[in-house]
Amino acid sequence: MPDFDLAVIGAGAAGLSVTAVAAQLGLRVALIERERMGGDCLNTGCVPSKALLAAAHAVQEAQAAGRFGLRIAEPVVDWDAVQAHVQGVIAGIAPMDSEARFTAIGATVLRGHARFTGPDVLAVDGRRLRARRIVVAAGSRAAVPAIPGLADVPHMTNADIFGLPERPAHLLILGGGPVGLEMAQAHAGLGCRVTVVEAERIAGRDDAELVDGLRTALQQQGIAILEGAQVIRVEAGPALVLAGGRRVAGSHLLVAVGRRPNIEALGLDAGGVRAGPGGIATDAGLRSLTNRRVFAVGDIADPAGIGPRAFTHVGSYHASIVIRRAVFRLPARVDYAALPRVIYTAPELAQVGLTEAEARAAGHAIRILRWPLSENDRAQAERRPEGLAKLVVTPKGRVLGAGLLGHHAGEMIGTWTLAIARKVPLSALAGMIVPYPTLAEAPKRAAGSFFAASLFAARTKRLVRLLARLP
Repeated sequence: MPDFDLAVIGAGAAGLSVTAVAAQLGLRVALIERERMGGDCLNTGCVPSKALLAAAHAVQEAQAAGRFGLRIAEPVVDWDAVQAHVQGVIAGIAPMDSEARFTAIGATVLRGHARFTGPDVLAVDGRRLRARRIVVAAGSRAAVPAIPGLADVPHMTNADIFGLPERPAHLLILGGGPVGLEMAQAHAGLGCRVTVVEAERIAGRDDAELVDGLRTALQQQGIAILEGAQVIRVEAGPALVLAGGRRVAGSHLLVAVGRRPNIEALGLDAGGVRAGPGGIATDAGLRSLTNRRVFAVGDIADPAGIGPRAFTHVGSYHASIVIRRAVFRLPARVDYAALPRVIYTAPELAQVGLTEAEARAAGHAIRILRWPLSENDRAQAERRPEGLAKLVVTPKGRVLGAGLLGHHAGEMIGTWTLAIARKVPLSALAGMIVPYPTLAEAPKRAAGSFFAASLFAARTKRLVRLLARLP
């Protein structure tokens, strides 16, 4: 008999989600973690980054209070207290991810390094265990590019930027993706000089029109952004040497150029599990292509023909698929058509579905519907008119994608995620009742603009005149 019905490698968001459901259903579950419970998200990713951003945004709000006719003294940043705030947030959430909680719901928590020694056998720091099903949720880590000189120059990734003993005088950020931009705004808001260096354009996966607005906002906050800047060498200082000879020097260097799956130390060959640069190769249902006992979830999963997605909410989504397949033996497969993502700057940039460029590249006939936040009463009342709601729809009104640039955009994108996932007609979205005044009116007004041409067409006007003659 196997020792466990299910063994889960990794206690990050994806692994914890699988374990929580399986253990509460009465299965014998082993949860194996070699480092901190909660994984990257809790300890060095989503949670501390949003806590640091919250502090920075509070400073920026105080500095901008003059727009309401208020006089507030320039805020003083107590760096040690800000770091204590970040660690306090982590500590407040940690009990939900703790060993004690998962032991209490019936899981066996093993602390140590897990590696395959057979198709259904794991070694955990010398202990041997067998499981009917194994879920690999070992996550990912920050990628460090092979740039000459980088290995010899002190630098940080998301794993060690939180809890710095001193405030950086000038933070250089290599990479203009979500992590780079969020950390740029967080540190700029807390009084650091910040320069972002990006080889292509910032937020490269997001809609270019919305990114234009984000770029402007960040630059107005004092963040220097260098795009199309190829780093050819890193020198002591630290300093980034760009193609063409320009040298950009700072006091600290953060590398934020993407993620790499943690596959090297798992003994995947011994388990008959195939993996590549994107992670463990799986079918669309997250089962290993070469070992039917094994599933992969979260950052380490590379579904066939779809590719990895390094978001915490994807890990939770993957967990639901694996529970359906491995526990209930039901069909389930990954579908990213309605996968939302958010850059948590101020303003936020939220996207779901296809961008305009992606829709055109896929050959879709599309219409673009826009509504600027400058025409939204709530945005005007709060003196935050920057931003745009942008919808990508078919000529018949099916929503293919939605992008929102504005404050609290991440809180609004859920409606449009559901609209794409459930194929909600644009007419229903344009006709829904939203509270006034709210920012959510902006995407609703964008949806309504789809019908404006036919509503005010000459034919409609003739019909209205005819109806007006009726008693």
